[in-house]
Amino acid sequence: MSTRAWSRTSWPGWPTWRQISVGFPYQVVAITGASTGLGAEMARQLGQAGCKVALIARSADKLDQLAQHVRAAGGTALALPCNVDDWQQVQAAVAKAESDLGPLQCMLANAGIGQQLEPGPWDPAVVEQILRTNVMGMVHALYAALPAMQQRGRGHLVGVASMASYQGLPLDGGYSASKAAQRIFLEGLRVQLHATGISVTCICPGFVRTPMTDKNDFNMPFLIEVEDAARRMLRAIANRRRVYNFPKRMAALAWAGQRTPRWLFDAATSWLGKHQSKRTQARSVPGPGRE
Repeated sequence: MSTRAWSRTSWPGWPTWRQISVGFPYQVVAITGASTGLGAEMARQLGQAGCKVALIARSADKLDQLAQHVRAAGGTALALPCNVDDWQQVQAAVAKAESDLGPLQCMLANAGIGQQLEPGPWDPAVVEQILRTNVMGMVHALYAALPAMQQRGRGHLVGVASMASYQGLPLDGGYSASKAAQRIFLEGLRVQLHATGISVTCICPGFVRTPMTDKNDFNMPFLIEVEDAARRMLRAIANRRRVYNFPKRMAALAWAGQRTPRWLFDAATSWLGKHQSKRTQARSVPGPGRE
């Protein structure tokens, strides 16, 4: 991670030299979707940096186990079972985090679900749940943390979108749409909060090996391990990146896809969708994966 100097280290509640030495500038961080995958790994790495981490997710048992790992690594952890779909629950969790750990300096909205949309029957409820969790779950987390950050005149809001936000793909239209909405929302929020002292970062990972992607039975190009992905994401947050797309080869592929003639893109992705559908029809479609 970057080790550049941070001019605000003398402010009360802001990072100690221990945090700066490992390159992460925030001492008190909240993470949604913290029970598994990227959220859990980022929490572990923040624990190694000596941070205070509020762990927000639905599974109380998983959060308690993760909290023990964070404390063993040298950090402070607070487990806050919560459904990000519920605005009141998120508000209560953030208030508890600030009461027990101190003013939140970084809210990391990472919770998300995904499910491939097999035709027959077409069920809008599946898409609705994906959009509610991925989009409104992020909005709930950011809006719960934002008022106190505005009062203090400093803070960092982070949303985890996806490289899938740049292209509509067969079977993943609901997931791609939710991630595109996240990315555009974060862009608007970043511009709105410009010069207020509050940073906004949108992170768009490619394929990362997590429980959510383990169920995929198709080729995932440029798949990276969760430890590496979490390290890159925390570095991007520390450097206050506006948008961080990674890995670079996946970002290049998405860039090329956006510039491919639509007739060629439609033909190629239509074939891909039919090929994937044949492989999934032989098995039952699982419920949404969740981070």
